[in-house]
Amino acid sequence: MSTLKKPRRSSTPQRVYQLHVELEYLEPAIWRRLWVPDTLTLDKLDRVIQTAMGWKNAHLHAFTVGQVRYAASDPDWSSRIETRDERLCDLAAVLADGTGEFIYTYDFGDDWRHRIRVEATLEPGEKNRRPLCVAGANACPPEDVGGPPGYSDFLQAITDPVHPQHLDMWKWNGGPFDPAGFDLNGVNAAMRKLRL
Repeated sequence: MSTLKKPRRSSTPQRVYQLHVELEYLEPAIWRRLWVPDTLTLDKLDRVIQTAMGWKNAHLHAFTVGQVRYAASDPDWSSRIETRDERLCDLAAVLADGTGEFIYTYDFGDDWRHRIRVEATLEPGEKNRRPLCVAGANACPPEDVGGPPGYSDFLQAITDPVHPQHLDMWKWNGGPFDPAGFDLNGVNAAMRKLRL
């Protein structure tokens, strides 16, 4: 049985990335602006994105940077593109060549594609040594809603009291849903509880 050996890295960040994370194919846009240190590995960035967006981390995910895929190691999952173990790669290494944009896909069934843009590189300081969400807009779609097309159908039903599926969607969701709802303070309170 082999054990994962993470390379030794400095725990002191050299830079902090300001990332703009936006779900593709949805209007109005659902997005978050994050500050994350360059020492953060991709498996931990997954947890930060999950928390910031409001997902429950109930499904598989992968990052795609250029032609390289980063994901949890799984010998049963074949891919046509090179796949690297996300636990071994931090943002400093992944973005070292000046990469300004990459994709994070969550839930391969619903296919939630998040476009991540590097908006700025900041100096590390007291306020940004740990991941922080500094802005965002609109609520994260519910888990297992069926991707962007299913979310569109869900919104039509749950926001229209006379829609034939309104009550079913209400029950399925466990109550009302505010598509514009986003609680920055709530996100950061959850972010502080992450063990990174």
